Amino acid sequence: MGTGSALAGKEVPVVGSDVVRWIDLSVPSSSNIAAADAAAPPTADDRASCFVIGDPPTYLIWKIHKAQPQTLELLELTASKEFPRVGLRFTFTDALCPFAFICKNEISGASRFPYLLYVLTVSGVAYFLRIRNVSAYASLSIFPVNELLEVNVRGYIPNHTAAITAVTATVGGLLVGTSDGSVFCFQLGVVDPSAPGFVRELRDESGISRLWGLISRGKMVGTVQELVILELHDKKFVFVLHLDGTLRIWDLASGSRVFSYNMGIMTMEGATFVRLWVGPSYPNSSIIPLAILYRDTSDENSEMISLYSILYNFGDRIVFSMEPSAQNIPLEEGRCLDVKLTLDKIWILKDDELVSHAFSTNIDEVEALSYALQEEFVADQLFQSTEHLADEILRITHSIFSSSKDDILPFVSSVFLRRLLLPGVHHNATLYATLVEYSRHLGESELQTLTADGLKKEILSLIEHEVGSEKVSLLHCWKCFFTRYFHNWCKNNALYGLLVDSSSDAVGLIRKNSISLFRSLEDIERIVEGSSDEVSELTGLVDIFDDDLECEILIELLRCVASFSQQLGKTASSIFYESLLTTTVVSSEDIVCYIVKILETGYCMSSPVLQTSTSGDHIVVLEKELADHKSLRKLSVDMFLSLQGLHKKASAWGRILNVIECFLKFLVPQKVIQKYDTEMSSNINSSVIVHTTYQIAKVMFESAWDFLLFLSYLVDISGQVHLSHDDINKVQLELVPMLQDIIFEWLIIIFFTITPTAAAVTEDFNSKLSSLQIDNNMGKRLWNDKLGRCDFTLAFIFLLNVGSSSLDHSHFYSERFSNVQSFINRTRDFISWIICGQAGGSSTFLSRSIDLAFILFKHDQYGAAEQLLTIAEAHLLKEKTSQSIQDADGGWCIRHHLLGCCLLAEVQCGLHGTQKDKKVSDAIRCFFRSSSGNGASVALQSLSDDLGIPYLGFSGCTSIAEWKLQYYQWAMQLFERYSISEGACQFALAALEQVDEALHMKDEKYLNNSVNESVTTIKGRLWANVFIFALDLGRYYDAYCAIISNPDEESKCICLRRFINILYEQGAIKILCSNKLPLIGLVEKVEQELAWKAERSDISAKPNLYKLLYAFQLHRHNWRRAANYIYMYSARLRTEAALKDSVGSSLMLQERLNALSAAVNALHLVHPAYAWIDSLAEGSSVVNEHYPTADNDVEPQGWTSSIDIEKLENEFVLTSAEYMLSLVNVKWTFSGKHGALSDFADILVRNNFYDMAFTVLLKFFKGSGLKRELERVLSSIALKCCLDKVESTWVEEHSHLLTSAKHDMVVHGSPITVPTIPPTDRNSCWATLKLYLEKYKDFHGRLPIIVAETLLRADPKIELPLWLVQLFKEGQKERLWGMTGKESNPASLFQLFVTYDRYAEATSLLLECIDSFASMRPADIIRRKRPFAVWFPYTTIERLLYRLEELIRMGHMVDHCDKLKKVLHGSLQNHLKMLKVDSDDAISVS
Repeated sequence: MGTGSALAGKEVPVVGSDVVRWIDLSVPSSSNIAAADAAAPPTADDRASCFVIGDPPTYLIWKIHKAQPQTLELLELTASKEFPRVGLRFTFTDALCPFAFICKNEISGASRFPYLLYVLTVSGVAYFLRIRNVSAYASLSIFPVNELLEVNVRGYIPNHTAAITAVTATVGGLLVGTSDGSVFCFQLGVVDPSAPGFVRELRDESGISRLWGLISRGKMVGTVQELVILELHDKKFVFVLHLDGTLRIWDLASGSRVFSYNMGIMTMEGATFVRLWVGPSYPNSSIIPLAILYRDTSDENSEMISLYSILYNFGDRIVFSMEPSAQNIPLEEGRCLDVKLTLDKIWILKDDELVSHAFSTNIDEVEALSYALQEEFVADQLFQSTEHLADEILRITHSIFSSSKDDILPFVSSVFLRRLLLPGVHHNATLYATLVEYSRHLGESELQTLTADGLKKEILSLIEHEVGSEKVSLLHCWKCFFTRYFHNWCKNNALYGLLVDSSSDAVGLIRKNSISLFRSLEDIERIVEGSSDEVSELTGLVDIFDDDLECEILIELLRCVASFSQQLGKTASSIFYESLLTTTVVSSEDIVCYIVKILETGYCMSSPVLQTSTSGDHIVVLEKELADHKSLRKLSVDMFLSLQGLHKKASAWGRILNVIECFLKFLVPQKVIQKYDTEMSSNINSSVIVHTTYQIAKVMFESAWDFLLFLSYLVDISGQVHLSHDDINKVQLELVPMLQDIIFEWLIIIFFTITPTAAAVTEDFNSKLSSLQIDNNMGKRLWNDKLGRCDFTLAFIFLLNVGSSSLDHSHFYSERFSNVQSFINRTRDFISWIICGQAGGSSTFLSRSIDLAFILFKHDQYGAAEQLLTIAEAHLLKEKTSQSIQDADGGWCIRHHLLGCCLLAEVQCGLHGTQKDKKVSDAIRCFFRSSSGNGASVALQSLSDDLGIPYLGFSGCTSIAEWKLQYYQWAMQLFERYSISEGACQFALAALEQVDEALHMKDEKYLNNSVNESVTTIKGRLWANVFIFALDLGRYYDAYCAIISNPDEESKCICLRRFINILYEQGAIKILCSNKLPLIGLVEKVEQELAWKAERSDISAKPNLYKLLYAFQLHRHNWRRAANYIYMYSARLRTEAALKDSVGSSLMLQERLNALSAAVNALHLVHPAYAWIDSLAEGSSVVNEHYPTADNDVEPQGWTSSIDIEKLENEFVLTSAEYMLSLVNVKWTFSGKHGALSDFADILVRNNFYDMAFTVLLKFFKGSGLKRELERVLSSIALKCCLDKVESTWVEEHSHLLTSAKHDMVVHGSPITVPTIPPTDRNSCWATLKLYLEKYKDFHGRLPIIVAETLLRADPKIELPLWLVQLFKEGQKERLWGMTGKESNPASLFQLFVTYDRYAEATSLLLECIDSFASMRPADIIRRKRPFAVWFPYTTIERLLYRLEELIRMGHMVDHCDKLKKVLHGSLQNHLKMLKVDSDDAISVS
């Protein structure tokens, strides 16, 4: 702020001006002039200006950045609308001069092209653009050629060496001034450039010169420095300032000069004329204000502005004259950026402040008024004004809270983060630039779409990353971030120019990436931020004091409080404010005590958290600690002396406290009773009002905080300053509560103005469809787009409910920007509405907070409404009396009722985990408290249905019990609607407690109650609800208890069925088989429900109800019923298996095997006399099928009336066989026909399931039938050996269902669960044949014969395997019995050889037997002498000899047959000789 200027106002940023999406338009050019041929002044500085067009006005703002001189940005603003989100950005092929002119189209095509734009490039090319509405360019990237005119003005200037030095424009004309002093007017857009009269020069022409054809410009003048066009009485005049100080005025229409004056005689020596500004003429006068900027040639930083007055007279001829006096305004500090002249003031924008001067003829009486720029506020909030402020945040926080890092650091981050996101501090382009410096890859458009919560998470993530990666303190990271952010803020918000609307006296500021307006100061701001001398000039404050002495006392008090505040001041207030808005372990009262203690004893520096968080080494920390203690000691001494002097002046503390009390009334928000008749829309003016409200509320809050701290300190040192006990009581019982109320009210106002709105809750498709609002409500969608933005705070919601005061419209400009004082007046109205509502309806702000919370809730700001009510409740508790907590009108109940609704709504917005659980718990508590408060019934039933909260929908409750019953049921339904079963269950139980008392029921008779229901019906419904909610929570035990507690039998049955269904769906049905639920009296019902559901459920569903019924009965030792249910499961599987594919069928068959095995095992636990189950009933969903029984050769029989273990085992065997076939995709079902089992065995053999085939045979065939089937199966196996002499493709290595014993079988074990695998090389068909022939030859002795005969029949030339031949020779010890023995003996094999022409093998076998008999040892001679004839097949031998002789006769293999015959004869002769000898020996012995 410049010296000698009093602070008169502040800058207020316009919300949304930092987020503009630019539509880039490239302007084509046909000019071939190179950019190096500069003919006009380039853009050396950032330049911007505003044109006010029309009535109501439209504000057109253009900007040219020195970093991008070829680009021009254009914004169209309307005061009655919000700040535009879209602007135009024109890019030219050449750099532009720092000039642009925008006007209303008055030439042609105004409906399509409302505006005209004139620009000039540095190469001397002028552009004339016809501008459409912004929305018309949404799909364009190149400006249409037919909508622009391009002219090279250099070609029209006679002196080609003269450079263009100044330029201006008006409707239909572009004027340029050159370095030789000439001024040219181009009728751009009006006359064709090739037509005569397109360009003309403003010059002096004498008559003789015309006759001679000579041009006479009169006296030579200097370079044209500035051109300004002013319209007077429908005439346009051009003011031309030349470099040599000559000021000329030209009549633009006639082209004649009407005034010339040399300004050099009125200014200081050695000054350079830089700029010229011409203001509007005074109404009802003939004076034109004029300002010229001078710059000292010896010192470029020394500038001065001189104000002049030009008199004009439009009589017979136009006469201009200069007033001799001038008003000089030296610019002592800062560089002049822009100047605007209004009717009575000059506004000077410097790079550090805005200054205004009133026009005055008496130069000495002129007082400069300064307006603070936003840089000062931002620097203060980001701790850039004083270096140690950020350190004090941590030090004070550490002194207040415990030394735990978990408590201190998050609170510090919260303080820093809140300051960063304050309106006016938060700036999108700045934040993006700062994040880029930290290498955060987040697009600018993506950053703009983030909500306030999203921004907080992003920034906190960055800080945490910096703390972890750089190994530095959290405070250091925040300080570095703030420093970078402030640097980028200043860079992205550089000052460009002023915005002035003379019709409304509105003054604004154009920055690089934002727009702002100025306002005047509130009275409290003049006191706090101005000088103490201004106190006596404030009439509103002086009126409340009795004499001048009290004013002097107040001035001294303000000085004491100011010096007191400067010690900790703003940092302490930030911590105090943060503690009020957040949940902390330390109350706000304790924080005041801690800070007073700090002022007395200093900081606590012992904690490692503090020491490691401060920069520098240990010595620096100690030096800082000593400096702080020294400063505090000085403060204590100064305060003691000041208070002593103050007490001496007032003579009594009572008078001083009265002055304080009077001043505190000045801090109370003004309550103006108004009647609002119109709604205030959200526009640029309203956004300025919101931010103005915050600025004023902040000053008020900090002032009240300073006095609270001062009075607390005063009480603490009461003994030193002789404060009496009565004075202390007055401070503690009157002044402090008064200050707490003031702080609370301003705190809420600040909360509204800085807290961003919550983003709109995303509606699902069903809700949109039900409300028929699918893309048909543009206003609602635009509103939802605003919600959640960091710059759209809660106060904007309240503006929708505020209208303009019908009593005073003098300062209300809905269609124009408001002036500096109007903003203050409208802000007072807004604050008054917040505090007391419309027409002062609320008696206290606590009751008013309920109305505000209703508004917030109606606009889906549930979190803000909750926080408002919580703050109000905390403030109410400070009264410390129960009477004040629960007021008689039920406000306390309404507050908790609304708070509960807010908490529930927040849960619906997507909360999860512990945060959701806490909100639900708090909501339950609020509703219970609300129902039990004084006057709850009347207050809550009186709430209308248009408040936005869930409507109660009942009334007329006559008793407390009936009220609670109805309210608890309403709360139950509310929680149920939000799918919060925990709360719904609690309120259902609470309602049950009120039923009997509410309805006065006895013996379940009806009374005339409001719902005309019996106690049984109501309790049944409530217990059913408890049951449902318990199920939703997964509390199955509580749900079952609700079932058995239900007195309504019908409801109980319905709940039981639902209970079973839910358990089944949730996979918790097994709980019925445990001991957790007392099923006494409900066992049969549970079983019936399970059985009913099992019959109607999908058999493949999990868990399986049949298995559950099986386990349910086993748990109760009812083995037969268990077997019955598991068999029903098997039967269901059998009927549905036909519909499945092979894979599904295999799985079903495996399940059937398990079920049959379980049924058999269960029946084995029953006494054999009762080991049966009932057959399936007729009409059952399970189809009855027939299975065979093992009854010798009898074919399968049908089911009888019962099923025993044997039948189950039979079914198990067949099912096992089906399962094995299904593994190789062979489907077979027993049909019950004759021969089906034989065919089944053949199928098993063909698929190499030999074990299973023999198991089926042994299970279902006996006697001759079994022998016949064994012959068939082994013959089939033998045939496979003949067909494949190498190996078969599928051979089982192990037996799965048979044992080696003759009658030992496994019929109820677990079936195989894996398919048969391909055999190894050692496994072959011969090995398989040998295995099963050796295993089952004991069942039928002729099996080797059958196998050998099959082989020989299939292949007469086959060589029988040795093991098969050995089977015929088994049982003959050393061949004692010749060629006979068992059924399969050598004689049988000999006969087979002879039958199938295997003469050599037959001869060899016979000789082997004879030789074996002949080689018997002498010891066995007795046994050898037994009858022998029967043991040799002599008939077959004869056949063999006959066949050999026949072959010899026929000539076939004569030699071979003859040889066999000779050998055979010789052997027989020897055998017969031996028999004769044996016979003789036998006779001799006898």
